[in-house]
Amino acid sequence: MKRNELLAILNAKLAPEQIKDFCPNGLQVEGTEQIKKIVTGVTASQALVDKAVELQADALLVHHGYFWKGESQTISGMKKRRIKALLAADINLFAYHLPLDVHPELGNNAQLAKLLGIEIQGGMEPGAASVPVWGKLTKPVRGDEFAKRIETVLGRTPLSSVVRSDVIETIGLCTGGGQGYIDLAAAQGLDAYLTGEASEQTIHSSTEQGIDFFAAGHHATERYGAKALGEFLADEFGLDVTFIDIDNPV
Repeated sequence: MKRNELLAILNAKLAPEQIKDFCPNGLQVEGTEQIKKIVTGVTASQALVDKAVELQADALLVHHGYFWKGESQTISGMKKRRIKALLAADINLFAYHLPLDVHPELGNNAQLAKLLGIEIQGGMEPGAASVPVWGKLTKPVRGDEFAKRIETVLGRTPLSSVVRSDVIETIGLCTGGGQGYIDLAAAQGLDAYLTGEASEQTIHSSTEQGIDFFAAGHHATERYGAKALGEFLADEFGLDVTFIDIDNPV
């Protein structure tokens, strides 16, 4: 498949033009025109780039790419080394941030909800491209039991603030660094809120507003969108795709 064909498929599936983001979505670094082998992963770290080079990939498809708003525009140091390795191996870098979070089937939110037994009901924000979503547990459980479910499924012990004695039925969800949405979840009367990270004020929001809170790790909650997107490309277009999980405890 040619590079521009793959780009068109990805853009058609994820519709990046429909959501305002903090980075460019799509092709970030141009490599070889012909693409046969794709490596997918969460973040285009040096370790993942090196693995793509080792596997002789033609493209690297990630959730966290480069060129974030507010960062230095200078290509030096760590950024230079990463990009130099991609260019030397003629590897294309494709990155989709929020479009991969919000996709209703392949997105990080959707994939995590499926794993944890949450049936998504809709967005917490107005519009079709809400970053946080909310849903209902297929089997309501107490907060401590839900924390154990997270640990079993993700292989991580979540940071938990269980402040309710009742079972959780409704839950807000935003993978990654979505802890700021806990106040919106509380305002909408949800029983609990799940994300990847926590800030100091997050626990106060949980205890003072009576909403259970779970932070299961930025990386751990976002492993599944890029993997699902790669499986879609393999199943629908016969591409050779390998998901590589470069572990990150955060």
